[in-house]
Amino acid sequence: MEPLPPLDGLNAMLAAAEAGSFTAAADMLQITHGSVSRRIAALESWLGTTLFERHGRGVRLTPAGQRFAAEARQALGMLSRSADQWRPRRGRPTVRLAVVPAFARLWLMPRLAGLERGDIHIDVAMDHRPIDLHAQEADLVIRYGRGSWEGLDSQLLFRETLRPVAAPALAAELGEDAGADALLGRQLLHDSDMAHWRAWLAAAGVRYRPRWQDRRFEDYDTVLTAAEAGLGVALLRTPLADAAVTAGRLAYVSPRAEPNPAAHFVGMRTGESRSAVIELARRLLALTNAGAARA
Repeated sequence: MEPLPPLDGLNAMLAAAEAGSFTAAADMLQITHGSVSRRIAALESWLGTTLFERHGRGVRLTPAGQRFAAEARQALGMLSRSADQWRPRRGRPTVRLAVVPAFARLWLMPRLAGLERGDIHIDVAMDHRPIDLHAQEADLVIRYGRGSWEGLDSQLLFRETLRPVAAPALAAELGEDAGADALLGRQLLHDSDMAHWRAWLAAAGVRYRPRWQDRRFEDYDTVLTAAEAGLGVALLRTPLADAAVTAGRLAYVSPRAEPNPAAHFVGMRTGESRSAVIELARRLLALTNAGAARA
């Protein structure tokens, strides 16, 4: 085996980095100031570099210490999450579900209590980057794309259609059957993926190119918020954001809906055996299967 750093030294380093001093770290760990100093010194000796520099009455990580502390947090977190699936539990099993923030706010949160049903605890991990299930960053993931990812068993959760919407006042000006030219006369709102507007306008025979007057936002739910504020026209992704129209915050300005080439999928590690993970995936799929049956 490769030589490993002393675990008590890692804990002391992370505590001192968080607390900003060895004294505060000692209080946090319920050990003496001297013990914190010795543990960090042993870690620095193992690593071969200085991890902290003193300033005023406290300490701060050196550049090398910052990099090492970030990697240590990630490694310890991964180890802890990996142990969760083997450690005997009391009460409900926990399933870590990874989603992008906009999906969590628009679709998942209103359904979370119903998915838990009192017998599963769902730990929601929100991140824009693709979560790596094989690195134990999560147990289950909802991904947006074409549905093919290496090492992942994925099942279709739901597909979307794209239809233009605007705030009620702007929608009244545009009418319910606005054409592509009328919409292009307004500011178009979109997130980092402009493929939606390209697809909708292409079906009308118009080639869309990014324009300075159009507004781009990081998250799709921010796009909807901007549309509700009357800043322009957005594409409603049905059924992800139907609540905005149902509640009257947005109104359709065209009857034409185009299919979104991307869709939402539930993914788990190939060969996943934890019953709670498999059950949560089944519950997620049952939600949209029931909706499709009613439709």
